[in-house]
Parts: sequence; C-alpha cells; structure tokens
Amino acid sequence: MTKHIDYYFATISPWAFLGHDRFVALAKQHGAIVGVKPVNIGEVFPVSGGLPLAKRAPQRQAYRLVELKRWSEFLGVPMKLQPKYFPADGTLSAYWVLAADEQGSDKSLALMSAIGRALWTEDRDIADQATLASLAQGAGLDADALARRAPEMSARYAALTQEAIARNVFGAPTYVFEDELFWGQDRLDFLARKLAK
Repeated sequence: MTKHIDYYFATISPWAFLGHDRFVALAKQHGAIVGVKPVNIGEVFPVSGGLPLAKRAPQRQAYRLVELKRWSEFLGVPMKLQPKYFPADGTLSAYWVLAADEQGSDKSLALMSAIGRALWTEDRDIADQATLASLAQGAGLDADALARRAPEMSARYAALTQEAIARNVFGAPTYVFEDELFWGQDRLDFLARKLAK
C-alpha cells in the first residue's frame, strides 16, 4: 500500500525552508506520495492561538533568531536570519507552487525548494513575478505556462487553508501521515519512525 503524506507549509516559512529538502528525501526514501499543500498561515494563526511574527513578544522574537541560527548551523543549511525581503507576501509564490503541482508533486517540491533558497539565502523577492519565473526556469519548469495558470490557483489556495484549519494544523510546516500531525521540521525524526513501521 502506497504511503501518503500531506505537507502543509507556507512558502515564506523559515522552518519549512530548513526542513524541506530533508522532508522530500524522507518521502522519497519511503516511496511516499506527497500532497503538496501551501496555506495562508496568516489565516491559520488567528483560529489556532498563533500570532504573526510582528505581534509576538520581544522575547519570543529574539529567541526565534537564536533557534534559526542553531538549526541552520546544526543542519549545515546556510540562511540569512533577517533576509532583505522578509516578511514577504507568500500568496503569489503559493499560486506558482500549486500551478507546478498540476504537473506532478516532484515539480512543485522542486519549485518550493528554489523559492526557499531564494528568500532565505539569496535575498530575492519571492513576491515578484519575474523572480518566480526565473526560479521556475531554474527548476526545469515552463515559466510562461505557470505564469498563465497561477492566477487561477486562488480558490485552491483558499480551500487548502480551510482544509488545514479543519485538520487542526496550526503552524508551518506540518506533515500529516495516517491522520497524525507532525508539526515543525524538528519533528521529522518522529515522522521517519512512523514511516518505517
């Protein structure tokens, strides 16, 4: 029986970026199909007790930077803790990921990897259409086709956000396997053990 993992994430999440390539490798290792599900985390937070970064207490904002630095160094994944274009509007990049997903999850996962690197290591604006086109081309995708299709992804994006809320997702990334939630890239070891059973 084929394993299926639903992958809820925000394209602007540093934690999704830190875990993305490891998650993709893990899913591939176990022959799992990935349901690629970008969500509007700004809509998820209010119904789940979360706060957007700017509204968090100063102590929490400071500790977030400490943790990002720790994980970046531990994983050997270079990242800029305060990139030039963060916070960014993740809507357009999510549309592009969903458009790419129509060609297969491998395509959308590759684009998401490129989007994460662009934002968190390359200081590129992922809310910019030209940037996304360049990233898509670099991932071997037809950028013109994605640009045409992306605006039609609005309803899908909204539906996935509501689906995430209905499934009790409250943060990004969240991986759901056999109806069990694994929140955060630091829970990938637990997901790996579950997949291995």
